[in-house]
Amino acid sequence: MFSFALHLIARDFRLALRRPMDVASALFFFLIMASLFPLGVSPEPELLRQLAPGILWIGALLSNMLSLPRLFAEDFQDGALEQMALAPYPLFLLAMSKTLAHWLICGIPLAFLSPLLGLQFDLPPDALGILFVSLLLGSLALAGIGAVGAALILGLRNGGILLALLILPLYIPALIFGTSAVDAVTHGLSPLPYLLLLAAFTLGCAVFAPLAAAAALKVSLE
Repeated sequence: MFSFALHLIARDFRLALRRPMDVASALFFFLIMASLFPLGVSPEPELLRQLAPGILWIGALLSNMLSLPRLFAEDFQDGALEQMALAPYPLFLLAMSKTLAHWLICGIPLAFLSPLLGLQFDLPPDALGILFVSLLLGSLALAGIGAVGAALILGLRNGGILLALLILPLYIPALIFGTSAVDAVTHGLSPLPYLLLLAAFTLGCAVFAPLAAAAALKVSLE
């Protein structure tokens, strides 16, 4: 089972290397959104520091959503998903591997990019570190919830809007805990309670989201 999961993750990495623009588009969206926002609001440093956690987290959240419709769709269209489902392994393993691959390919680069963008908002160094940690934790939860939504819309034409309606409300806890952790640092408070809540939410998503995605895949494949 472990080697099967590694094979699926490595396969998604090879596919991502063949289509680098899929990953680059999410990073460019994050970069452009975070860069244009200060120009449209105000150059006042104090105001930008107050808005930075929400802007950067929402930008990362929306960037993460760009590649979600393709998470299972391409394998479903060429029949590879059915072949994977016929393997003597549970669908839970397939959903977990695809979710982990999406996090490694999309979520981690967004987390590494966030401190660089945080400099535009005059965030202090300790807040930049918490921003990175919170996005690193939270992006795994976003990937898990997104995998459930991607499995539910599998086979639907123009399911992107439906995907957003399904998963955006479920993203709210991660958004609140992540932004509150960064905001706490900027106000001289401890971010630890919010990071622990975010870690607990991420752990719950890591356990239950692949199960829900596997159930949705089973329905879509029947």
